[in-house]
Amino acid sequence: MIGSIIYLAIVVIVIAGMWKTFEKAGQPGWGCIIPIYNIYLMTKIAAKPAWWVIMFFIPLVNIVFAIMLYNEIAKKFGQGIGFTIGLILLPFVFFPILGFGDYTYQNEVAAQ
Repeated sequence: MIGSIIYLAIVVIVIAGMWKTFEKAGQPGWGCIIPIYNIYLMTKIAAKPAWWVIMFFIPLVNIVFAIMLYNEIAKKFGQGIGFTIGLILLPFVFFPILGFGDYTYQNEVAAQ
């Protein structure tokens, strides 16, 4: 019973953090709770093409694309690889930090 309550609390914290992160990026916050649509919104936040969503249905490839997607999201909020690792390993800590912290979404495209 206590384990279920702790698990539910962690899920609520992650959803709240993702909700605020999506809103900061100009996307609907409720989109974080809709499967597949949330991946599509994350590709929009990361400024990646929509076909990346298809890659999440391929085993093992989805892991690589998830890491790249989290890295791009971290970059869009002005963070580096350390924050990316945090998003991957501790999303219940780092998504609320991103959503409720003072980080701002930077949608400008870098000159290459």
